[in-house]
Amino acid sequence: MAKKDYYEVLGVPRNASPEEVKKAYRQAALKHHPDRNPDDPAAEERFKECTEAYQVVSDPEKRARYDRYGHDAPGGFGFTDFDFHNLDDVFGDLLGGLFGARRGSGRRRGVDLRYDLKISFMEAYRGFEKTINVPRSVTCSVCSGSGSKPGTSPAVCPACNGQGQVRMQQGFFSISRTCHRCGGAGKVIITPCEKCRGSGLMEEERKLSVKVPPGIDSGQRIRYRGEGEAGESGGTPGDLYIVVTVEDHPIFIREGRDLLVELPISFPQAALGDEVEVPTPEGPAKIKIPSGTQSGKIFRLRGKGMPSLDGNHNGDLHVRAFVEVPAKLTKEQENLLKHFAEISGLDIMPQKKSFLQKVRDVFENN
Repeated sequence: MAKKDYYEVLGVPRNASPEEVKKAYRQAALKHHPDRNPDDPAAEERFKECTEAYQVVSDPEKRARYDRYGHDAPGGFGFTDFDFHNLDDVFGDLLGGLFGARRGSGRRRGVDLRYDLKISFMEAYRGFEKTINVPRSVTCSVCSGSGSKPGTSPAVCPACNGQGQVRMQQGFFSISRTCHRCGGAGKVIITPCEKCRGSGLMEEERKLSVKVPPGIDSGQRIRYRGEGEAGESGGTPGDLYIVVTVEDHPIFIREGRDLLVELPISFPQAALGDEVEVPTPEGPAKIKIPSGTQSGKIFRLRGKGMPSLDGNHNGDLHVRAFVEVPAKLTKEQENLLKHFAEISGLDIMPQKKSFLQKVRDVFENN
């Protein structure tokens, strides 16, 4: 059975803003969440369907691939890395902890981390693997994240009697609020762990091998699931986002997957034509300069640009020729140019004459 269009699943147009996508998913998730639809397999499937759509449409890189290729995008999309038994931890930012607070579990998803990685132009062209050190919080090795000293256990919170919430009566209205004593966990630590002082977390610096794909550009990010801060009270860890900045190249100017290089040529080469070498990321290549080439002429070398992230094809290299005028002339060179001007009847700048005629026409017509 063919999959539904992700935008149709969320009920948003294809040009929907990130805020509109998030709002649509929030409404769908709250409507079909299994806690609100117990023993309803159809609601559970609908929730998964909406979540899969949101995971793609809310991610700029995945959304771009989906918009271009649909469900047949290279690498595909899917629901493979979703832990359905930990809904509150994964989607707590959208659901606002509504269901988790009612359960009184106290589990919180770990914070996402950002790592800024600056790479060279050629590293972006070829791709590479690098080991980085990421400081982060991890589960305490002594108390296994419980926060209690080994051999002891947390006690039932006396303020909420283990419910995680306290109820307040105001006239005809009854208001429930998260317990200020236990933070919604329903339990409090009596004897804190000496290693983590009751937090259940400890600091470490983790070595992580990062694979940067060929063709990556500044501002793009690489996501590593579960490599962020550890979750509280057994919650799932956050994610690590590697945000890439590509340094400028002294010769190549990047425009997406295409590259531009400026090629200086002499007046004789432009007038008579020539075969010249031009730089490419893979080494020199030869191109033919036809006779009569004007400054600004662009030559295209197909497939000599940056690789695409899907690995299917490279962009192009555009070579823009410009005629280099010598700053100083010898007496002999000056005489030769003057002779050239004489035998040409001084009509050696037809483009300039055409421009001047256009200027005269404008003023005469006004």
